[in-house]
Amino acid sequence: MNSETIRFIDAIARDRNVDRDLLLRDLEQAMISAARKHFNSLDTEEFACKVDPISGQITLWQINEDGSSEVIPLESLGRIPAQTAKQVMIQRFRDNERASILEEFGKRVGDIVTGTAHRYEGGALVVQVERAEGFMPRSEQIPGEQFHQGDRVRCVIRDVREDGNRVKIVLSRSHEDYIRRLFEAEVPEVSEHVIELKAMAREAGFRTKVAVASIDSKVDAVGACVGVRGSRIRNIVDELGGEKIDIVRWNESSQVLIGNALKPAEVNEVSLCFELGRATIIVREDQLSLAIGRRGQNVRLAARLTGWDIDILTPEEFARGLETLESTVKPIEGITDAMLDRMGALGMISVFDVEEVGFDALVNDVEMPAELAETVFAQCADTAKVVQEQQEREKEEEERRKSEADAEAIAVAGEEGESAAASILGLGPSTTEVVVEEEVEAEAAAASILGGGETKKSDGEDSAV
Repeated sequence: MNSETIRFIDAIARDRNVDRDLLLRDLEQAMISAARKHFNSLDTEEFACKVDPISGQITLWQINEDGSSEVIPLESLGRIPAQTAKQVMIQRFRDNERASILEEFGKRVGDIVTGTAHRYEGGALVVQVERAEGFMPRSEQIPGEQFHQGDRVRCVIRDVREDGNRVKIVLSRSHEDYIRRLFEAEVPEVSEHVIELKAMAREAGFRTKVAVASIDSKVDAVGACVGVRGSRIRNIVDELGGEKIDIVRWNESSQVLIGNALKPAEVNEVSLCFELGRATIIVREDQLSLAIGRRGQNVRLAARLTGWDIDILTPEEFARGLETLESTVKPIEGITDAMLDRMGALGMISVFDVEEVGFDALVNDVEMPAELAETVFAQCADTAKVVQEQQEREKEEEERRKSEADAEAIAVAGEEGESAAASILGLGPSTTEVVVEEEVEAEAAAASILGGGETKKSDGEDSAV
């Protein structure tokens, strides 16, 4: 029995990754609890126990008031104390396992792990990760991705914490750290810190932009991440279920970086307004939809990647804004060309920019006198209201024209549908005319026949008379 106890302890220590000596001490405490239960004692120092770590021999004794001790036969404790020892051992073993899991996985936060999908609980995916269960909330899952029981799940550990009497391991496939770890696994230069992932913006399941830079001038950061014929980036894309990944070349210049981040669109010019933290991008008309992206995704990710608010304009819109600003500000007495140049350098390219930047920027940065700055600010605010009203009218007019065009298209489609249906049934315009003509001729023939019969009948009657 004692050797079986040691084997049992060794198996638990090995399978649950718990210290063997700790389990032996827990067994000793369980036996002491059983003795206190048997003798109905409240004194925690009255009993002592020792488990031999090799033979498994359990020695339990009672310490008397005079300091002498008396060995207690284990078989004398009875069923109820044995049940108490069992419960204490189970609880302590669970506590030890929980502490072991918390310590082990707490050191692995941010690491990639591979587990097995078990089930869904309220939208969260429960994953068996080694000897512990982790869960992936809906917010940490890739939209549209579904796992079945037994499927392999690769994810990153986001958080490990105690939650009541269990350890809560939070997993993620939608976090940016998951992309980072995948690059480290697939691109050796990233794991060796030759290539740095400087910034990242992601909309899980749809698209990710990663800005990369190389410490070694001989290593092309973008080429190394893409791999030969796209082999490296293809492995990452496959792991993400087809999510698009744009590799952006990092640059310390915000203007260059923003231009790179908006690719594959071609950027003509980038104007930065540091006061507003906004970048105005000028692109050709044919590049506008490409720069914005589907549902604004490309420009949205570029803004998050670079840390700038991005406005995209065509050259015509940009020129119109500058013209409106110049026609508003230049006639004001006291305005010089140098002031206008400074306003342009600060990224003020429209009357709306002047209104947003405010009075203080005109005084401190453009170096306008206070009275002149106040006049310029007020004039630009008034012009901005007029321009906004005009833009709203144009927008309403555009929507009205669009609605009329849609209604006309629906009407045309309806007529074409009726015509097509008539054609299918063999009742086209020409066919209908033929049918009508045939019906008229048939009626005329019938009338002629009926008319002749009546005449003959009448003649016969007259001759008989």
